[in-house]
This record gives sequence, C-alpha cells and structure tokens, in this order.
Amino acid sequence: MAREVQGLRGDCAAYAERLQRIAAAARHVSPEEKEQVCREQQLYCREWRRRKRMATELLDAILEGYPKSKKQFFEEVGIETDEEHHVSPPAAP
Repeated sequence: MAREVQGLRGDCAAYAERLQRIAAAARHVSPEEKEQVCREQQLYCREWRRRKRMATELLDAILEGYPKSKKQFFEEVGIETDEEHHVSPPAAP
C-alpha cells in the first residue's frame, strides 16, 4: 500500500504541475480567432436547422399517405430524432 500511495502522490504532483502550466499559459484566444469560431458555429447551427426543416418536410410528405403513426414509421425505418436525445440547436443570435 505504501508503494501505491507513493505512486498516487507522484501522479497528483504531475497533475498539479500540469494544471499550473495550463493556468499560467500566456497564449489566449485572439479576438480574430474568437470571431472566426463564432461565425463557424453560426454557420453550422444554420445548416442544422435547415437540414432538420428539410427532413421534417420530407417525412411529413411521406407520412401523408402512410397508414400508421409517425412514431411507428420512425421505429420501422430507424429514424432517431433530436427530441429523443433531448438535443436542440442553439438559439439564433
């Protein structure tokens, strides 16, 4: 047990040193990088909404002539929705 405790103390010291290096890092995100990331996120969220809308319209068109319920259709085809996984796109800015 003493060897195990000594090993864990060594691991703890290594993690503490790593944490100090991360906290003291001089490299921060520049405003340009931040703006670029924000633009990319907006683009991806817009695409997510657009694709979700297109898929919903397509599935609604298919379901017009389908004899069973929407839930049964999704189970038969194997469609997983965002709502099942409690996921939604971020709000538009």
